[in-house]
Amino acid sequence: MMTSALPTPRAEGGRAGDKSAALDESITAWALAARGGDAVAVEQFVGALHRDVQRYVAHLCGDPQAVDDLAQDTFLRALGSLHRFEGRSSARAWLLSIARRAVIDSYRYAAARPRLSHVPDWQLAAELAQPCDLPGFDDGIALLDLLASLPDDRREAFTLTQLLGLPYAEAAEVSDCPIGTVRSRVARARATLMDLLDEADQPAALAA
Repeated sequence: MMTSALPTPRAEGGRAGDKSAALDESITAWALAARGGDAVAVEQFVGALHRDVQRYVAHLCGDPQAVDDLAQDTFLRALGSLHRFEGRSSARAWLLSIARRAVIDSYRYAAARPRLSHVPDWQLAAELAQPCDLPGFDDGIALLDLLASLPDDRREAFTLTQLLGLPYAEAAEVSDCPIGTVRSRVARARATLMDLLDEADQPAALAA
């Protein structure tokens, strides 16, 4: 059965939320220290969020070869803008907002150039950044296949909140939309994924 491939819903509170909030506080503190020129804090800030940035840009962009470049561009932009970061939002949300802009800018740049290849394989891009620490991911690519079928806005909301663990309010900030819209997109994404998983399980059940 494939149902285990769908991660357990991430709540907005509880122990998991407390741990996430504590980690975000540490990351934000590192960002503020890095702004002041602390080289160790820079390494801690980048190390703590590098995988999240890679996952996020992989789920946004369609070019698997561009994931590392976009992640690097994101951090270069962020480190160059740290002097403007005041800690009013979490450093994670601030950085993912920069990552989103980096992906959008890459689209604009690509649109201004002649297309040199066929449409990139989004699934491969997602696979390169596949999270390995989520329940059910021993089922491999199943969730990535299903995510690829979601509309872009729902996939982004699901990725931010359920895979990266961003609070809904911060996901709304990153996506530049109301928090209610994020909740709605996540709920619809989960409903669609569960329906797809149920459909995939039916042939297996009949065969058994």
